[in-house]
Amino acid sequence: MPLTADADIAALLAETRTIALVGASDRPNRPSHGVMAMLQGHGYRVIPVNPQITGDHVLGEYVWRELSQIGEPIDMVDIFRRSEAAGEAVDEAITAGAKSVWMQIGVVNEAAAARAEAAGLKVVMNRCPAIEIPRLRVPPIVSEN
Repeated sequence: MPLTADADIAALLAETRTIALVGASDRPNRPSHGVMAMLQGHGYRVIPVNPQITGDHVLGEYVWRELSQIGEPIDMVDIFRRSEAAGEAVDEAITAGAKSVWMQIGVVNEAAAARAEAAGLKVVMNRCPAIEIPRLRVPPIVSEN
């Protein structure tokens, strides 16, 4: 079952440090761009993933074509894709060893969520971390460096 309890979602956000954002956009008017900026401002490392703009930079971060190329541990994969396309991102998240997948508002894919949970990942669907962080009063992430 995807996480729905406020305490579980807050705990997931508090333990997350690195987020791969699938469907990141270089256009400031797009929701994924605003969410990425908010997450960075809250202290998360956010790595953009988008095959359309691979090699560019979004908000100071190199854009990767797919999760498997990132080459560093990923705590959460935040998915800005249509529900029917979310399964591919979830499968990549499982293969990449992510700890959780977060499907944005309007993104619901029960089969993909079941695959992620079977692989040991935590799942959130149909929510936005940029809304949940202030609502749940998740404190900013403090760098260990």
